[in-house]
Amino acid sequence: MTAAPTPTHTGSTRLIIASIGVLLLLAALDQTIVSTALPTIVADLGGLEHLSWVVTAYMLASTVVAPLYGKIGDLYGRRNTVFVSVGLFLLGSALCGLANSMTFLILARALQGLGGGGLFVLALSVIGDVIPPRDRAKVQGIFAAVFSMSSVIGPLIGGWFVEAFTWHWIFYINIPFGAAAVAGFAMAFKPTGRRVRHSIDWWGAVTLSIALASLTLATSLGGNTIAWNSPTFIGLIALSLTSTIAFVYIESRAAEPILPLKLFKLNVFSTTSAISFIIGAAMFGSVTFLPIYLQIAKGVSPTVSGLMLIPMTFGILLGSTTSGRWMGKTGKYRILPIIGAVFIVLGMIALSTIDQYTSTLRFSLSLATFGLGMGTTFPVLTTAVQNAVPRETLGTATAAGLMFRQVGGSLAVAAFGALFAARMAAGLGTAVEFNGEIGPQMLHGLPEEARGLVADSVVNAIHPIFWIAGSLGVIAFALSLLMKEIPLHNRQAPASE
Repeated sequence: MTAAPTPTHTGSTRLIIASIGVLLLLAALDQTIVSTALPTIVADLGGLEHLSWVVTAYMLASTVVAPLYGKIGDLYGRRNTVFVSVGLFLLGSALCGLANSMTFLILARALQGLGGGGLFVLALSVIGDVIPPRDRAKVQGIFAAVFSMSSVIGPLIGGWFVEAFTWHWIFYINIPFGAAAVAGFAMAFKPTGRRVRHSIDWWGAVTLSIALASLTLATSLGGNTIAWNSPTFIGLIALSLTSTIAFVYIESRAAEPILPLKLFKLNVFSTTSAISFIIGAAMFGSVTFLPIYLQIAKGVSPTVSGLMLIPMTFGILLGSTTSGRWMGKTGKYRILPIIGAVFIVLGMIALSTIDQYTSTLRFSLSLATFGLGMGTTFPVLTTAVQNAVPRETLGTATAAGLMFRQVGGSLAVAAFGALFAARMAAGLGTAVEFNGEIGPQMLHGLPEEARGLVADSVVNAIHPIFWIAGSLGVIAFALSLLMKEIPLHNRQAPASE
């Protein structure tokens, strides 16, 4: 079992970053690229009643395994762990392309998610292995922009593949790019040859997986496949809470815990974890409903609505690049999440005033402001926590931040979705039939007056979401003030394994 290596050559480091960046892009795209191809897939394979599971299976699997990859990478080295993650991802991609039934496709998507979930954690952790703390945010900021851009270009690419080729190629395309990227990574990221025996916290892994899986299922299916007050939903929430309590108990006694509780005693780890949870809720919870506003209230096409979200990506790229340069020059980071939280609040306030008549320029500036806050926050949090924790827990701490961000986003999407649906139903009343599903198709056949009512209802329903997200930004601001500053050094610490 190989310990994490520490490459020192600039050429090797650049090849590692490029390879990991490609793998991260493929994993991020596979969360969104399927959306526009789903109608074609259903027409080919059938199984309309299982449609949502094509997306849910990938998200569920990737969420559950992320913390496990972080810990395994710390224990046995990230080189071999990357190979396992990529192998599962590419195998899942091949099987997805070969799928001849909806059940087969869903199972293949789950396998693909088991690999894709590791790529997010390992990408950020590998950066911690090969780049000094002062320079990490520059690269992690680019990765953040890649992740954001994938949410915009994923549906566009998916639609193009379906029209130009077949839906199978949205999965097949991963194989050549993934194979080339992992080959480059293998050449540049050399093993040290040192081997260390470790004990695996299997019970901790099981309880954490159950807690995350049941929470992800509850938030993904609640209000859609299962009712909020159904025994299934309540049972999933109860199972998640029970498993979390069991996990905390087990971790307090494990020799090598999946998530060491002692990390929460570190100021930087506890504050960044809390901020990640809150900002994740603000970001995923609010951005999820922007396409609905654009397509229903503004009346633009799905393609155009995707393009109109690009200013957020530009804001993230600008914020992360500027933050990276600041940290590289000063070795300080504490002020950046504070500034980022301010931009998030300002962006949410601006978005809370939009309506069906809002100009594209005003909407773009509001979205760019929000993106600027994201770019000045997320990469900085990762750099700060990697700089604060012991080297042997770098992957674990990185995975924890991603886990808290994902959990916060899942909870917010569910809560905001319930709020949005309730306000939509109240706004439409009996004038327009509303069954909880909303999309451009619901406007077909409606008279002009009814369309105006629907647009007004969308605007009124979405405003409280932005106000709540802005309030979360205020909480993130307060937490950022509590974060301690540990100066970033400009040398890469040697591997401790």
